[in-house]
Amino acid sequence: MSIIIKEVSDKKSLEDFVKLPYRLYKENNYWIPPIISDERNALKPEKNPAFEFCTVKFWVAYKDNVCVGRIGGIVNALWIEKEKRNIGRFTRAEFINDKEVPALLFATVEKWLKEQGMEEVQGPLGFSNLDHQGLLIEGHDWLPSIASDYHWDYYQNYFEAAGYEKEIDWLEFRITFPDALPEKSFKVAEMIMGRYGLRPVNFTSSKEIEPYKQEVFDLFNQAFANLFGTFALPQKLIEYYMGKFFPMLNPKYVKVILDKEDKMAGFLVALPSLSKAMQKANGKLLPFGWWHIMRALKKPKEMDLMLTGVRPELQKLGVAALLMNELWKTAEADGVKFVETTGMLENNNVAIQMWKSFEHIQHKRKRCFKKTL
Repeated sequence: MSIIIKEVSDKKSLEDFVKLPYRLYKENNYWIPPIISDERNALKPEKNPAFEFCTVKFWVAYKDNVCVGRIGGIVNALWIEKEKRNIGRFTRAEFINDKEVPALLFATVEKWLKEQGMEEVQGPLGFSNLDHQGLLIEGHDWLPSIASDYHWDYYQNYFEAAGYEKEIDWLEFRITFPDALPEKSFKVAEMIMGRYGLRPVNFTSSKEIEPYKQEVFDLFNQAFANLFGTFALPQKLIEYYMGKFFPMLNPKYVKVILDKEDKMAGFLVALPSLSKAMQKANGKLLPFGWWHIMRALKKPKEMDLMLTGVRPELQKLGVAALLMNELWKTAEADGVKFVETTGMLENNNVAIQMWKSFEHIQHKRKRCFKKTL
């Protein structure tokens, strides 16, 4: 049967787009099913503020009336403004192991991007760097964090067959926390805090975090400004991500460092690992998905390091080490030994240096590809 490519334009095609990965990875022990309603809402202009600065199209591929592939195209005005080049994005590419399917999907999105005046395409990238990004090319036998993505290992061959080459990689690490930190680390922490007038803030309730939420994202915009794939998040998108991510947090695993003027010097957002709980939920909060997630939040066994940000002028002063010390204290009290990081750009040496003082392995790699149109 020939393959038919259809633009997502109605409820059925949207559902096929959203639910394809749940079929593709049904027998895979490592894929983490996202919440279906979240995935659906991310693709709707009335739900996702990113549509205010992004022009978007999505397509699904059918073979014998069965959905066998999907892809999206994004023209992100804020990214283009930052880069000063007409660079489009492809996003959420998924497909069966059949070379004709990805070939047609890539041809479709590239044709549309050229019609929009794009001269280059990069991907997989989402609406922002807090959305889906990167293709997993190493670490297929490890469970990802809920902030990362899993892909079949055959995807890379089809990306390259379509003419895509490496743009940049994200690295992911697995950290083993020691039973005790060296006395030296506490002395150094005290010295840094005393010299620069810094102090840690720890939380026990979501209410305590509330006054800091906006400042976390303001600092995020500063700290990530020069990194690949990032741009200043508009306020409406910040509020969207606040509503999406903060309700899932365990307050104990959010750390903040303030300076002597009570201005935020740095933040760290970690989360008890929800990967296995999300697998049990299988994309649905009801009837029992929420129970698995809440149990994982309250009784952590492993931890995911979601996001760390330090004011640019303070990034070489040890603020990140202070945040990790505070995280270790909480992890040690809860008996959590292992931490999974999300992707760190391979050229972000400041962030990667954080793991030098801990036992760690670099076990996963995700890649952004590029192609001239």
